[in-house]
Amino acid sequence: MSVSFDFTDRVALVTGASGALGSAVATVFRDAGATVAAADIVEPDDDDALLDPGGGIHFYQADLTSEDEVSDLVDSVVEDHGRLDFLLNIAGTWRGGSPIDETDVDAFDFLFDVNLKTMFLASKHALSHLRETEGAIVSVSARASLEGGEGDGPYRASKAGVRLLTETIAEENLGTVRANAVMPSVIDTPQNREMMPDADHDAWVDPAEIGRVMSFLCSDAAAVTSGAAVPVYGEA
Repeated sequence: MSVSFDFTDRVALVTGASGALGSAVATVFRDAGATVAAADIVEPDDDDALLDPGGGIHFYQADLTSEDEVSDLVDSVVEDHGRLDFLLNIAGTWRGGSPIDETDVDAFDFLFDVNLKTMFLASKHALSHLRETEGAIVSVSARASLEGGEGDGPYRASKAGVRLLTETIAEENLGTVRANAVMPSVIDTPQNREMMPDADHDAWVDPAEIGRVMSFLCSDAAAVTSGAAVPVYGEA
């Protein structure tokens, strides 16, 4: 069975758009007819970027940990395209390897800045525009946020923060803006394949599959869903 959504005349802001998941989400929403504002600090011509702008995807460079730059980004997107309907908070990263008593505070700050602060700032500055369109926010938490574990405590805590802020935004905007999160495990990306060459890659989830779940959560089909954290880890 094939399911598709029509986001014609809708505007979606995708953060972290140069990465594997962000670029896939941008493409999914573009293919559904949305105008996509793809934001990242990494430009498309960078060797590590996977985003291919054009054809409805418009790139905006911004440091998503800077409130001034996020505020300017949202203002620019609305000025350029006239509205904002969806915010997809993809910006994030993983770091691990040390128990808490050996974790450097800079590593802690880095994970909370990239995983949680970016989601907070983008949501903060997008909400007034999303209320006007009765739009939706979908953010990326993680399966690992559901419990503690050895060696990557700050990562798990930052992603748990994404879930809690999602629930808070949903509660504070009942009837106007829906907010949900998705929880991946291992995503099938070039970087993960390089890091784990002997893993069962067939069990990993393709980024586009996660993008399609996010498109569902932004659609009218999910009109009664807000404050949820949706598993998107398949067999991974």
